[in-house]
Formats: sequence, C-alpha cells, structure tokens
Amino acid sequence: MSPSVRRTLVLAVTAPIAGTILTAPSAFAADKAVAKSSATELDPAEQKIADNLNTRSQDPRLGSNLSGVVIDAKSDKVVWGHNAETALMPASNTKLATATAALTVLGPDHRFTTEVVYGDGTLTLVGGGDRTLTSDDLDAMAKTAVAGLKNAGLTSVKVRVDDSLFPEPTLANGWSTGYYPTEVTPVRPLVVDGHAVTDTSLDAGQVFARFLADRGVTVTGDVNRGVAGPGDVPVARHQSDKLSTIVKHMLKVSDNNIAETLLRMTALGAGRQATFEDGTAVVRDVLSHYGVSMDNFEMYDGSGLSRSTRIPAQTLAEILDLSTDRRHGRTLKYIADGLPVAGEAGATLGPEWGRFDTPDSMCAVGEVKAKTGTLSGAIALSGMTQAQDGRWKVFSFVENGSTANPNDIKDALDGLAATVNGCWA
Repeated sequence: MSPSVRRTLVLAVTAPIAGTILTAPSAFAADKAVAKSSATELDPAEQKIADNLNTRSQDPRLGSNLSGVVIDAKSDKVVWGHNAETALMPASNTKLATATAALTVLGPDHRFTTEVVYGDGTLTLVGGGDRTLTSDDLDAMAKTAVAGLKNAGLTSVKVRVDDSLFPEPTLANGWSTGYYPTEVTPVRPLVVDGHAVTDTSLDAGQVFARFLADRGVTVTGDVNRGVAGPGDVPVARHQSDKLSTIVKHMLKVSDNNIAETLLRMTALGAGRQATFEDGTAVVRDVLSHYGVSMDNFEMYDGSGLSRSTRIPAQTLAEILDLSTDRRHGRTLKYIADGLPVAGEAGATLGPEWGRFDTPDSMCAVGEVKAKTGTLSGAIALSGMTQAQDGRWKVFSFVENGSTANPNDIKDALDGLAATVNGCWA
C-alpha cells in the first residue's frame, strides 16, 4: 500500500460520515467475493485436508467448542470449516488484529520518539510510546543531556517524567488485577528494558537520573511527574526501530505490553484518544475497510488478555489472509514475516514450549508459521503453510473450554496444522 493510499485509509477511518464509518463496501471485499465465487472445487490435496480435518477435529483433547477454518490464500476458497463463524476467546491471536491496524494507520516505517527537554532547572523525560526503550538508549540520552548542561555551566538539575501522552492506566474489560505486573503492566508511554513494575514511567525516570549522576550531574530531590512546558528546550532524543520490526518481535514472542502500547499509539495516529475503547474502535474500522468480517467480533484490548474478547476463526483467517495479498504487501507483509515458525527457538512455537514435537506434528517443523494464543480455558493457533498442492493455505483454530491438559490441547492443534500442510497425511 502506497503512502498516499494509506493516508486515504486513515482519513476514512477517522472521519465519521453521518455518524457511521466506512458505510460503503470495500473494493477489497468485492474482489474477495469474486474470487470465492469463482473457485469452489477442492483439488485432491485439499479434499484430503478436509477429510482428515473432519476426523481429527473430533479429537477429545479439543473438547466440544472448536472454531476452525482453512482457506486457500490465492483464491480465498474455503477448504474446510467447522463452526468457523462461532466467536470464541482468541487469546493472543487478538494481536493479529492489533498489528494490522497499527501497520495500516501508522505505517511500517513509523518510529516512536522519546525526548529529554530542559527548562527552569529541570530535565523532563518525555514518553513517546516506545515499549522497546533500553537502558543503553537512556544512557545515550543522558550523555547528550549532560554535555549540554556542562556547556551551559550547570552541574545540578531536577528530573521529572512526562507520561501525559496516555491517560491514567485502567483495567480493560475482561482484565483481572492479578495480571499486574507479570502478565502486563499498567499501560504507560514510558518504560525501560520492559521492567515489570507498576509504575514504569517513574522507574524509567529513576534509571535516567542514575545515569545523570554517574556522569557527574547532581540530581536534586525525587523523580516526579510533570508536563513538559512549551518553552522547554529539547536536549536529547531517541527513536525506536521501525514499527515493522517492533510488530515482528511482538508476534514472535507474543509481547502483551507492546501490543497494548501499539493499540494506544494507533488510536492517537487515527486522531482518537489513547484508550482501550478508542483503540479497539480504530481496529474495527480498519478491518472493516479491508473487508474483514466483523460478525460476532468483540475486542476489548490489544493483547488478547481480556476474557471478554470474542473473535471467530473465520475473522482471524481473513486478517492473516490480508498479509499474503500482494495489494497490501507494502504494509502488512510484516505480519506474515513475524509469525513464529514451528520449531524456531526463541519464539512461541519453539522447542522450549513443547510445540510440534509429537509424531503427528514433527513433520511440520519449519513448514508452518502461526500465531499462538493461550489463556486459561482458551487455546488458539492461526497461521499459514504451503500445502502438498504447492499452494499456501491460511488456517485458524480456536478452542475454548476443553478439560484436557493445555499441553495436550496444543499438541492436538499442532496436529491440525500439520494436517493442513499435508505432511501428516
């Protein structure tokens, strides 16, 4: 998608017309409808996939509440479906929707900026939504700031943090206070090294203050909050990696905190407030514009931690299908690139997580890439693989409520993915 087209899309999803957004059907949706109507017959390899999935989806480990679908990436032909439009808890498969909206609204080359400004004897560390900020980055900014202070003959300062980019953190619908701070931290626009602390902004400010002191500047008083003034002078800044790189990392390791930060930055990029409600509204608007089915779609956060979120497998597959479409390659290919690969160490389908290590699924190591999702009572796997007919298939399997051991459920889902690949024949 060219920058001009993306800007047009952003304008469309941020400018309500007669109280609604994007009331006209998307041209993308029309193209998909034509493709689906013109290709309905299954080839022999696809028929085998469908027959095997009909049997293997009845695996007792998967319980009685499974939503699943397989589609051909080129034609959008439905190869197999089972309660595909039934909305279930998708867990971290929600991040696929968050990533799609972020890349579309902000653009894959977007970078997040953290600044240090000076005014009235105070250095203010200003959060800009960079969830990947490191101690080394803060140290480099401290070095630059100290050089400026010394040139001005200043040897002591106060330090404060400005995290006013986001409103005061709240719980999302479907979140438990027990999530803090290990599953997710209160969502703020300033954090260093991904520290799992309740107040990431003050923590970052304290780390920054220590770097200043290490470089010979006296920090007076405690680090506190404040808003940078219009007359404050910029003295240091750091820019993150490109959004495309951040999205790929988020998907590889299923980082909840990055997802929640991206949801807010996407809302701001679309001219909305940095809240769960506005962020998820922008996600719905973007997906609707692409022609993705919003039937039974309920989303309440960016990470998938919410136990109130409900998304059908059909919708998840359609979101992934966008990333394989050359019309959207400039913008959305990074989603496909960021999917964990079966057997890839350091990602959520790696051997350290016990994935694709059974006799049924081992054959798919290196052949399947998919986003995982795990909550108590909800396990999902949505991704893509090149099947035996040489064509790419997009799949989504979402299970809720099985009483089997979670590892056994994951093994069963890995087996379904191996079935789509065709190596488990």
